[in-house]
Amino acid sequence: MSKIFRFIATYIALAIGLAGIFIVLYAWNLPPFHGGSETTNDAYVRGQITLLSPQLAGYLVDVPVQDYQKIHKGDLIAKIDDRIYIQKAEQAKAALKASEASFAMSEQSRKSAEAKIVSAKAALESAKAALASAQTAHNRTQSLLDRHIATQSDAEKNLATFDQAQAAVHQAEAGILIAEQELNSTIVSRRSLEANVESAKAAVELAEIDLANTRIIAPADGKLGEVTGRVGQYVSIGTQIGSVVTEHLWVIANFKETQLSKMQTGQRVTFTVDALENQEFSGTIKRFAPATGSEFSVIRADNATGNFTKVAQRIPVRIMIDDDQPLSDKLMPGMSVIANVSSAHG
Repeated sequence: MSKIFRFIATYIALAIGLAGIFIVLYAWNLPPFHGGSETTNDAYVRGQITLLSPQLAGYLVDVPVQDYQKIHKGDLIAKIDDRIYIQKAEQAKAALKASEASFAMSEQSRKSAEAKIVSAKAALESAKAALASAQTAHNRTQSLLDRHIATQSDAEKNLATFDQAQAAVHQAEAGILIAEQELNSTIVSRRSLEANVESAKAAVELAEIDLANTRIIAPADGKLGEVTGRVGQYVSIGTQIGSVVTEHLWVIANFKETQLSKMQTGQRVTFTVDALENQEFSGTIKRFAPATGSEFSVIRADNATGNFTKVAQRIPVRIMIDDDQPLSDKLMPGMSVIANVSSAHG
């Protein structure tokens, strides 16, 4: 009987050993259980997490939200004391009005300079007409003087009138040049004033941007993380006061390089989430990382030193989650996932 019991015990031990071997082979997806699917538990839900920080320095006067609250794009998260920025905006608007007034005055100066040019040209025409009349009178008097009909006094008088008419023409020509220079000076000054107006407009826009930035608003729909901003707290530029987790989620699954031979973009994926009682979800391979995860590490291993042990590297695969699935609203970034890619699902 003892031999029979030993024989049975031996077979039971062998059966247990074989069962253990098969369990290990199945768990590691090794032959003969290596089929048309690839699985990894090195996978996690990922999402867009936006840190909220002010672009201005000041005291917080309102923080109307709470931790983990659901928010919509444009909702107020916090508000900085805006009294200084309101006054700066008003000051910029006043400077703009002053620049526009100066620019308007330059327009009047330009029109006045153009009118002076027209008047100077008219004066020149009048002086030329007077010069022609004076020259005619001088020539006639000179002819009569040669024939002893006119007196020397008349000739000298007409000569003086002719000289005055010539001087008046020169004066009118100079007046045109002066008016033209005044117009050029006005045009140059006008360009400078126009630049001042544009600069003042830019200053107003910057002041309004600063005023708008006193309100820190939600960049997208989602849920808040921990809100660290408090009323009365002084914040500087870049101070973190909270974070927003958007509703856009995906899965990053880190497969071994030896598992990627049959994977391709667009391939169907199923995955379960540990936190949701292994609820199964579906998705699609969106894209593959351009390098293994080790290539992005801060301290990279130098395989050219010492003994070398070959280790299969992992390559991140981005998986797009299908819409409208049961419990999909409970997915959160950071949750652990077991992803399965089947070659049967192309």
